[in-house]
Amino acid sequence: MSVCLFNSPPTLSLPTPAKRTLTSILDNSNNWTRKTLLGGAITGALSINLLLSSPSLLALESPSPSLLQSQSTEYLCREEETQQEFKVESEAPQVVTNEGIVEEAWEIVNDSFLDSGRRRWTPQSWQQKREDILSGSIQSRAKAHDIIRRMLASLGDPYTRFLSPAEFSKMGRYDISGIGINLREIPDENGEVKLKVLGLLLDGPAYSAGVRQGDELLSVNGEDVKGKSAFEVSSLLQGPNETFVTIKVKHGNCGPVHSIEVQRQLVARTPVFYRLEQIDNSTASVGYIRLREFNALARKDLVIAMKRLQDRGASYFILDLRDNLGGLVQAGIEIAKLFLNEGEKVIYTVGRDPQYQNTIAADSAPLVKAPVIVLVNNKTASASEIVASALHDNCRAVLVGDRTFGKVS
Repeated sequence: MSVCLFNSPPTLSLPTPAKRTLTSILDNSNNWTRKTLLGGAITGALSINLLLSSPSLLALESPSPSLLQSQSTEYLCREEETQQEFKVESEAPQVVTNEGIVEEAWEIVNDSFLDSGRRRWTPQSWQQKREDILSGSIQSRAKAHDIIRRMLASLGDPYTRFLSPAEFSKMGRYDISGIGINLREIPDENGEVKLKVLGLLLDGPAYSAGVRQGDELLSVNGEDVKGKSAFEVSSLLQGPNETFVTIKVKHGNCGPVHSIEVQRQLVARTPVFYRLEQIDNSTASVGYIRLREFNALARKDLVIAMKRLQDRGASYFILDLRDNLGGLVQAGIEIAKLFLNEGEKVIYTVGRDPQYQNTIAADSAPLVKAPVIVLVNNKTASASEIVASALHDNCRAVLVGDRTFGKVS
């Protein structure tokens, strides 16, 4: 991108080759492994979710009624016997060993990971790691989880992570941004990791309660968060809608410490604010649209705003993505399509495995054809960068502002 560049590499713009990242989720209750592959990570810019189902999730399709009616009784009897045999076999409990869980996580990386960093990941070194890890027995499931975490950490990819069943359960039960903050692990001068507020949902619960950008999070409900990861603490912040969580934050490096009670809010509110501005000494009008996050309402409300502004005579549009840290990646893709001509690429991913190569393009005419300016800054991240770069690379918009964050969602 020419005006606002992603952090790595400096001249990166979509579409570009992709790096793949992984989240492996182990479900003890069902004795099989669910694998979620976060793929399409345009280096420092993009992520797409791909779900790889375990074979035990595959459903057998039954023959249609018309086909059954055309079969002979003898064939039907054989079919029933076969189905009963399959049923008996399927009722046997499926045992997943600790070694099997580790090996499955290893295989996901081996099949799909594409290293674009400086560690020079190779299939040979990864194969050696498998042999080293599985040379002995793994006595417990907790030990298996710990081995997977260390194995993934060796990749040097900050967006590759492992979720234990307990962590995944929490993430699935509540909104990950229950109080509207984004945490980041920042090492201090002594090498200790601090949790800083990277971003805030404007007018969100934490922001309204007094939390500010750059605050250090010290505790959650009286529990010291020192030594915990950003994901662990995000799980502590989550909870049922309209319940309260008490957090302790320090403003700035030397600022005062405040104890703040924040009410969790899970109800999606419109992230779109818009108005019509008159250009000085001109009859032309500008439709200004601020998009604060990519939630479930983003596309619908943006369409409403654009149509109303167009009906009121907007000749140009300004799409303000400053301080928009992202949200739903699919919402970003669908919003980018609103501005593009049919067939123009939004994103494409390239990896080691052709199975995961994918191109997403606009499939209809643009909602508006008026000129567009996109405002960005260093807190424009993830899905926001998908929109900004897709519009820029298709010569659909001019980007104005600072270098964007360069973050995978």
